[in-house]
Amino acid sequence: MAIALTIAGSDSGGGAGIQADLKTFSALGVYGASVVTAITAQNTRAVTRVEGVSPEMIRAQVDAVFDDLDIGAVKIGMLGTAEATRAVAEALDGRAVPLVLDPVMIAKSGDRLIRDDAIDALRELLIPCATVLTPNLPEAARLLSRMVAADPTEAEAQGRALCALGADWVLMKGGHAESPVCTDLLVGPETHCFSAPRIETKNTHGTGCSLSSAIAAGLAQDLSVPEAVGRAHGWLQGAIAAADRLRVGSGHGPVHHFHGWWRE
Repeated sequence: MAIALTIAGSDSGGGAGIQADLKTFSALGVYGASVVTAITAQNTRAVTRVEGVSPEMIRAQVDAVFDDLDIGAVKIGMLGTAEATRAVAEALDGRAVPLVLDPVMIAKSGDRLIRDDAIDALRELLIPCATVLTPNLPEAARLLSRMVAADPTEAEAQGRALCALGADWVLMKGGHAESPVCTDLLVGPETHCFSAPRIETKNTHGTGCSLSSAIAAGLAQDLSVPEAVGRAHGWLQGAIAAADRLRVGSGHGPVHHFHGWWRE
């Protein structure tokens, strides 16, 4: 049984964060373990409160999981603070495991989930360790202190600039672009393009979390990075296409993680 670990914040509404990650792992046939870095009070409409978990508790959770479970890949999501980022970097130091880093900055509701000093810590401590970095276009621009990429050429250039910070691969997610086709660019030793028609739905809460955890699931199952990204991209398209069937909440609802399993 392949095992993947998510290190991320808790979403009380269940659509994003560790809840989305664990659903994704299960949907793709991977056993999921978790380390909680922050607790959010949120639903499909808003994030109303955030409380961080102490660095000591973050390190203790990581140590407990690795002491007993054979972790095949790690996904890192919301960290929020520089202290939490340092705790995760210290706890993972020396552990030879593929790492998927999703630099979570803004919730679907528009609420900010990270401090400025944590962005600096991400850049310095975790990007150099990342097997795959998965920023959307605004996150990539923020990490590089640049304007948001306006076209695929600029997106690829920013992906290469992020690789220069130490990431093996960078997946430049195109969901925030305005074209009728959503294109993700995987930049690394070679470049791969993953495109699909944009789906008209407001129910896209947790897409970034779910995509990065789907990639981690693939790496835990010994897929190559391009194979893991390709499978994750196709699976997420199905989850978005089926999202309206869930009818969860009155705001930005979640994607349908179990679209391949449930029969409504």
